Amino acid sequence: MRKRGDMPAPDVAVSPSGAGCISTDDTAALTGRPADPSEPVETADPYSAARAIALRQLAMRPRSRAELRARMDQKQGPAGVAEAVLDRLEEVRLVDDAAFAQGWVRSRQTTRGLARRTLAHELRTKGVDDDTARAALDGLDPDEEAATARRLVDRRLASTRRLDRVARTRRLAGMLARKGYPSGLAMRVIREALDSDSDSEAAATPPW
Repeated sequence: MRKRGDMPAPDVAVSPSGAGCISTDDTAALTGRPADPSEPVETADPYSAARAIALRQLAMRPRSRAELRARMDQKQGPAGVAEAVLDRLEEVRLVDDAAFAQGWVRSRQTTRGLARRTLAHELRTKGVDDDTARAALDGLDPDEEAATARRLVDRRLASTRRLDRVARTRRLAGMLARKGYPSGLAMRVIREALDSDSDSEAAATPPW
């Protein structure tokens, strides 16, 4: 018999869609109905309410433990409920900050061309601890980061050709700085790109 004050363990199954993310089908299996972020959360049972909040957040995109905790805290449930739910979600690997950090780094580096410094800042804002973030960032290939910087510069070269070299350098360097690239790498990539662009323009110009 459960003693008064005992906290029931949230009933959560392992997600077939992978650690840190849950699909609509997963949520339906766990809660008995499809996820609907606009639907109000039932509050009669604080454990069910906290679990529903977490699953609906995970159905939209992977989340860190801190992000889920912040969302649950907005509902001001009883003390200990959010931690109990999150502990159970970690046990079944629906919440895994290491997997979340690795996936975030891969996605943002690929789709936005972000460098290590900016990625580290983003992980910090997501509540990922420094050791976990560092482990994810250590997987970045320095050569690939340089290649990504060069691709970003190449995409902007044509739009800067009306400017002189100093102004082009300033504009391209600003773009790379906003994405977190260190100044040394940025200037090397920009110099190589501008030299190559100048050579191409000279080759395309008739000698008469």
